[in-house]
Amino acid sequence: MLKLFAVGFGLLLVSGCASYGVIDNAELTTESTSQPYSIRALAGKGGSGDIALTLAFSGGGTRAAALAYGVLEELRDTTVMIDGQPHRLLDEIDNITSVSGGSFTSAYYGLYGERIFEDFKDDFLVRNIERELLHGLFNPLRWFSSKGRTEMAVELYEEHVFHDATFADMQRAGGPLIVINASDLGYGVRFSFVQEYFDLLCSDLSSFPVARAVAASSAVPLLFNPVVVKDYHDCKPDWLVNSAERAANNPALAPIIQGLETYGDKSGREYAHLVDGGITDNLGLRAIYDVMVLSGGAKMFFEQAGRKPPRYSVIISVDASTDPEPLMDKSNRQPSMGETIGSMSSVQLHRYNDATILLAERSLTKWVQAVSTADRPVTAYFPKLGFTDFEQPEQRHFFNAIPTSFALSEEQVDRLIEAGHELLRNNPDYQRLLADLGGAQSSRLDGGH
Repeated sequence: MLKLFAVGFGLLLVSGCASYGVIDNAELTTESTSQPYSIRALAGKGGSGDIALTLAFSGGGTRAAALAYGVLEELRDTTVMIDGQPHRLLDEIDNITSVSGGSFTSAYYGLYGERIFEDFKDDFLVRNIERELLHGLFNPLRWFSSKGRTEMAVELYEEHVFHDATFADMQRAGGPLIVINASDLGYGVRFSFVQEYFDLLCSDLSSFPVARAVAASSAVPLLFNPVVVKDYHDCKPDWLVNSAERAANNPALAPIIQGLETYGDKSGREYAHLVDGGITDNLGLRAIYDVMVLSGGAKMFFEQAGRKPPRYSVIISVDASTDPEPLMDKSNRQPSMGETIGSMSSVQLHRYNDATILLAERSLTKWVQAVSTADRPVTAYFPKLGFTDFEQPEQRHFFNAIPTSFALSEEQVDRLIEAGHELLRNNPDYQRLLADLGGAQSSRLDGGH
């Protein structure tokens, strides 16, 4: 990716052209009749109702996408008994929240369902995306174009991965709610591609391309240009008004509301510039927290969704972040600018990830306590998957050495997929869930798939 950045930056200097974001979000009008792709409309619509299962896919390029894919395969291959009936855990997924590399897997599954197990590896995981982007950068026709590097990425994702699909197509697919997350570069707001957030822009999400949302979620600043969306005429959705009233007595809610209300400043904000979701949350977990807090808590959330609280509340965090050994410490040579920036970013990322995990863990306990009753207790499970779970040094070294890249070898991809299986299957909290569900049968371990 550094090579991609260097070439792109060099060509940008040669061309001397300013680039402009392509505006692809339509204004919300009274004629917008399609059912919204929204949290309120879709939350809790999948599964049996006894399990609230949310997956959170982190950033990390193809490494994150492949690890998340392995977790989906393991859920597909695991059958549990609910009320005496067999259910695949894959079918119990209610929501997937994702950032950056993890958004490729979540969006593909949201659009195509189980076709992901047939096509996704060739369509994306073993595809050398970086090489194809480099070829595009060397195209002289692009050197003097007003479109930025991100537009080239969007076109590539449209053609080979998402095939011009929009969020209306995601809605028709009927799968779990997919929450693709980006970061607002101007104000540091975490931005989710659901209709509730598009209401802040007075915009209709249904016609917005999925490839563009994923490109925003993975648009590393400087390497890619922001995805730009237009902030249309004044809108203040009812849910924001209600949340703002509660914020007066809720110090945790107030900063979230303050950020979201910036979209109402139409004189100062004609556009929003969206970049990598990992900047505001590299684990995808804060989207869950924000939804619950904005809803007024877990009890009110389930009431608004028209769903009784589940008996099992599960959040599976799939963290593909790495902790590579710093080579600078093997010599007294002064570290390069790239090494310095990388180390600084890594330190901040891990500290922020730790804070996010702690927030999610405490919040899940609080939410479960709020909706539990004597006759219907709710049990919480929070399997946290990461490469640090591997006991063997060889395994940890192998995965920590995989770069944050969109060009991995087939061996790296295959081992990452298997890691997704292994990390989930061996996770103690996940094993506790399976035991509480009366045991589980894995078709993978029994010779299936």
